[in-house]
Amino acid sequence: MVANPAAKRRTTPAATERSADAAAAKAVAAEPAKKNVKDPAAGPAKQRGRPRSFDREKALRQAIWTFWERGYEATSVSDLTRAMGIGPPSLYAAFGDKRTLFEEVLETYVDSYGSFGTRALDEEPTARAALGRMLHEAAAEFAAPGRPHGCLVIHAATNCTTPEVEQTLRERREANISTFESRIRAGVAARELPADCDPGALARYTAAVFQGMSQQARDGATQEELERVADLAMAAWPPAP
Repeated sequence: MVANPAAKRRTTPAATERSADAAAAKAVAAEPAKKNVKDPAAGPAKQRGRPRSFDREKALRQAIWTFWERGYEATSVSDLTRAMGIGPPSLYAAFGDKRTLFEEVLETYVDSYGSFGTRALDEEPTARAALGRMLHEAAAEFAAPGRPHGCLVIHAATNCTTPEVEQTLRERREANISTFESRIRAGVAARELPADCDPGALARYTAAVFQGMSQQARDGATQEELERVADLAMAAWPPAP
């Protein structure tokens, strides 16, 4: 019986990633284990296993940049190992699978490159000052030279078909909107903003501008161009009562 080429099963990117994960995990498990017989005359037992032969923090930074540039779904395990300068067994031993690595990448990005928004909200006395500062600093951060442009949290969601990752990124974006809304409501209560201001709508508007600036930066918009967008966005805020 001759197989019909058209009937061959298609291999999806997700299936390819699962195959790569399984192969790498198998490679880790297949590595020979050294016997660890303790000599009573010897001192305290030394750490088992071979010492790590690469800089974990440096490898993590390279993973951040790779996901930031390519997005989650378009980044393969091969892309990661090539950028990080390590083999699949080392990646799985040090970071887990691709999704586990991405979770660490996301936390590290938010606490470093993406921390400017939190600082603005914590340090500025009013909602207008805090969110205006956030948009202006986004203009500088999103278009900064020498690194991927835009926001990793936003770009990583592009064409994402992994439900758990898609949900994680969506929840982060929605949490940002909720934070904006809470700050705006406080501004209304403090009479910084008019009583008829709609905090939910204004928070979502500000988030939409923020997300749009990220995409504009990836499309080549300069810091100066994005700062003008931030100025226009804040000009649309309701005036003080």
